[in-house]
Amino acid sequence: MTDIYGAAPAVEEPEDKAVYADYVDGTDPVMHRVSLELSRSHLNIIMPDGERILWPLDEVRALKDQAYSDGVVLAQGFDDMARLKVDNPFVAKELRAVAPRLNRAQPVTNWGRIGAWASGAVASVALIIFVLVPIMADQLATYLPPEGEQALGDATFEQIRGALGRENAAVRLCEDSDGLAAIDAMVDRLAPDDDLPYPVRIAVLDHELVNAFALPGGRVILFRGLIDEAENPEEVASILAHEIGHVVNRDPTRDALRSAGSIGVLGLLFGDFAGGTVVLMLANQLINAKYSQAAETGADDYAHDLMRDAGLDPAALGTIFQRLMDEYGDAEGIAAHFASHPQMIRRIESAQAASEGGEYGLPVITEAQWQDMRSMCGDSHAEQDAPKDDENGGGRIERRVDEPDAGRGGGTLGGEN
Repeated sequence: MTDIYGAAPAVEEPEDKAVYADYVDGTDPVMHRVSLELSRSHLNIIMPDGERILWPLDEVRALKDQAYSDGVVLAQGFDDMARLKVDNPFVAKELRAVAPRLNRAQPVTNWGRIGAWASGAVASVALIIFVLVPIMADQLATYLPPEGEQALGDATFEQIRGALGRENAAVRLCEDSDGLAAIDAMVDRLAPDDDLPYPVRIAVLDHELVNAFALPGGRVILFRGLIDEAENPEEVASILAHEIGHVVNRDPTRDALRSAGSIGVLGLLFGDFAGGTVVLMLANQLINAKYSQAAETGADDYAHDLMRDAGLDPAALGTIFQRLMDEYGDAEGIAAHFASHPQMIRRIESAQAASEGGEYGLPVITEAQWQDMRSMCGDSHAEQDAPKDDENGGGRIERRVDEPDAGRGGGTLGGEN
């Protein structure tokens, strides 16, 4: 039909008011194209065959972490596996407005079971760190080839020299031939060769740190500051005997393996987040304190025996510890718990007890050899330790026992390192 002007009237197409979505029932992989109706209390899902599925609006929830920024994926409650995917952003917006509990989290009702699992996890980690890692480290330390331990010790030694150096220069080795000969004479008097798993190699670093430590592979490091601090060669010999005890027991290698194992386990747990490094370091220090204290006590006992067998008074180990304790104090309370060494007072008492009833003969080295040892670093350290002028009129570098022993192998002299 046409109007009087001969033109057909315009006829608008009716709008499609139906809303569609995709539905899976959770029992088979078939996705159904369904239509939706919304009432005041329910979301009606109309299947292709006309079946109606009613979801109460207060039970409908939106699944999180879905890749539909405009749409939404819905489920009924927390146990039903059926899913409804709504791609229409207008419908999704409407559903978010009318469904009162769409974003609610699943309630936690099994706190007892969670607590049991958490306790089991903590116990498992404690078992790994405090039992399995030490056992494995002790076993592996005996199987590692000496060449591998020596290579590890050499690499760590160079790292320590670099860390303690200044102005991008590694700390200098004291290599005066007479001083080295005096150290060789001291080792010959102690005569530890029958106990050593590999030859001991002693180096003296030109640094004011009052310390000594052992590294994997038989390396023993003495610092100029320690030799300067000693009042007689027997005190240096007692420290040297202590570090040789670490070499004999292969404590440096065990300590390196324990540290690597415990840090690896803790790293898996804590990852790398803000403050995580601090947590790892603190926890690892607490873990290793127990084993380091046991290793230090064992090295002290070895030093006492080695000194007595050489006709030297083991009390010398106590006298140098006494002076260090008088100057720097001892680790008390929580500090003692975290310290990697036993309290100095106990070590002093042990050295005095080991000295009782013994007969001690000649000095460990001659007076001339002692002077050669004390001067083996030359005059270079005098310039390093000399007061330097500044705006306040000068200053000085003090000897310390609290400086970190970078790349620690088998333990150090000071009680709070």
